[in-house]
Amino acid sequence: MLTTGKVDFTSVRWGSVEWTNLVTLYLRAHESRSRHPILGDHAAADAVARIDYDFKRIHRNSLPASNQYLVALRAKQLDVWCADFLSHHPDAVVLHLGAGLDGRAFRLDLPPAVLWFDLDQPSVIELRRRLYDETERYKMIGSSVTESSWLDQIPTGRPTLVVAEGLLMYVEESAVRELFARVLDRFDCGELQFDTLSALAPLLSKVLTRGIIRWGIGNARDIETWNPKLRLVEQTPAQAGYEKIDSTVVRWIYRFFNASPFGPYDTLNRFAF
Repeated sequence: MLTTGKVDFTSVRWGSVEWTNLVTLYLRAHESRSRHPILGDHAAADAVARIDYDFKRIHRNSLPASNQYLVALRAKQLDVWCADFLSHHPDAVVLHLGAGLDGRAFRLDLPPAVLWFDLDQPSVIELRRRLYDETERYKMIGSSVTESSWLDQIPTGRPTLVVAEGLLMYVEESAVRELFARVLDRFDCGELQFDTLSALAPLLSKVLTRGIIRWGIGNARDIETWNPKLRLVEQTPAQAGYEKIDSTVVRWIYRFFNASPFGPYDTLNRFAF
């Protein structure tokens, strides 16, 4: 599904949302070239090889020696959950919210009947369209996740998987509740797979990152009280699996933070509805 030829991304502004997506793409590509990759996102490596951008500068600023595992471990666990859901529902509809430049639709071995939709801000989808081609079963939608009209483009009557990776913490809790309510009203059954940050995250963000983190939660199990259809299936720290990291130093750093007495900062959650 990759388009052919070199793709010019030199107009992407440093520090913008689009640039952040390029950084994440680069980290996944970098991790795929390690001796024992955890995620092994070769689609990301192919995409980076075709993009005209200053990735040397991104390399210097993104600290890939350690940060590559932040994205690889989280993405790998969500890939495993997605694959499990699709193995039981090979005719599912998948909504990947805040997809960025991620190639999950291309990493997974999708059953031929699956319909996949990647959604992100229009400017990000514009970048995606330079890299990826749509097909009858793979579509891209440019919209804010907090808008409601984009849901009208998604067919109903099938099991539905909604994935949101590294997204919901940037949205106010009230908007997350509204999003979940709209999804649950439209679709009969399926799963929500997403990560949440600690309840301390918004406070820390005010001090460290100008308040870009809008929502945190002490225990995502409390989300079950938002709607009687929701049932928590599974939870795991986003950096679980750190034992697979090659570097001894980095592995011990991850082990230290994973053993925090305050609990995991980033948690992956799998809810059925």
